[in-house]
Amino acid sequence: MSAAGPAVTVPPAPGPGPAGGRTRQRPLALRLLARPEVGVFLGAVAVFVFFLIAAPSLRQGGSLATVLYQSSTIGIMALPVALLMIGGEFDLSSGVAVVSSALTASMLSYQLTLNVWTGVLAALVVSLAVGAFNGWLLVRTGLPSFLVTLGTFLILQGANLAVTKAVTGNVATDDISDMDGFGQAKALFASSFGVGGVQVKITVVWWLVFAALATWVLLRTRYGNWVFAVGGDRDSARAVGVPVTFTKVSLFMLVGFGAWFVGMHQLFSFNTVQSGEGVGQELIYIAAAVIGGCLLTGGYGSAIGPVFGAFMFGMVNQGIVYAGWNPDWFKTFLGVMLLGAVLVNLWVRRTATRR
Repeated sequence: MSAAGPAVTVPPAPGPGPAGGRTRQRPLALRLLARPEVGVFLGAVAVFVFFLIAAPSLRQGGSLATVLYQSSTIGIMALPVALLMIGGEFDLSSGVAVVSSALTASMLSYQLTLNVWTGVLAALVVSLAVGAFNGWLLVRTGLPSFLVTLGTFLILQGANLAVTKAVTGNVATDDISDMDGFGQAKALFASSFGVGGVQVKITVVWWLVFAALATWVLLRTRYGNWVFAVGGDRDSARAVGVPVTFTKVSLFMLVGFGAWFVGMHQLFSFNTVQSGEGVGQELIYIAAAVIGGCLLTGGYGSAIGPVFGAFMFGMVNQGIVYAGWNPDWFKTFLGVMLLGAVLVNLWVRRTATRR
């Protein structure tokens, strides 16, 4: 028995800590690189520092508040889109769904002279129904989410314009700022508050709250395990008892909830809605999630990564303006950011899993 002891203690690696597995023995840098949000965090810091140097006016509190506001309107939608991508799907209708939600709340309240909260709740039901339809059709038919949500995108885009013109006689809804309940709804979805003499939009707070909640769900709940499982391998997940149908449908409904919330913010910020807006925004949401470390193939990602991805979008969007550059280059910057993030994420994953 005495010879068995030395035989066990000779092989351990020289690194500190117990020999409880290779993951524990890896250097801290490699363990950090294994996190999907590390690459985008470093990129966000680099972009932030770059524009602080290139655009000195960004150092003012009001300018930073504007950047955070722009980031929050993207980030609130990027969060459920990222969860959906981790679950192995994506939604091309998310951009126009935001406008559909706002149009529903506005026209229902104004045309029927109801309290605006009636329209808000009706819009929530419509948004969740659109998400449930996308998820149900995908699960029932086995069609790719690209085709399913592309069809929904075209349906909503046409309906937004046609119904708005038929009901209001115009391409925009009527002003609802003098209707009952408008003040309370605006306080929830589109108000501002002061911090050190700087006005900060309430959407920044909601953005961070939703990010914390999404992170907790992904990392600390059984539902989060289901999301990763169905994104990694749907058949294997079903074989071990994961409710694949429920998980897929609920993820699409979460995107619907995000579309409703952002739609309400737009409505109560501007009092009216243009029916043709929203086209192309779905690509911004998806890009923010991809820059944040989510894979189009599913099964990998985080909720914190898209927060930094949305922040990079907001920083570039406003940084170009404050730097006095030609805003026509904005999409070029976004394309470079997207490709750069994909390459960085690829390098990070290969480095972290090399052994």
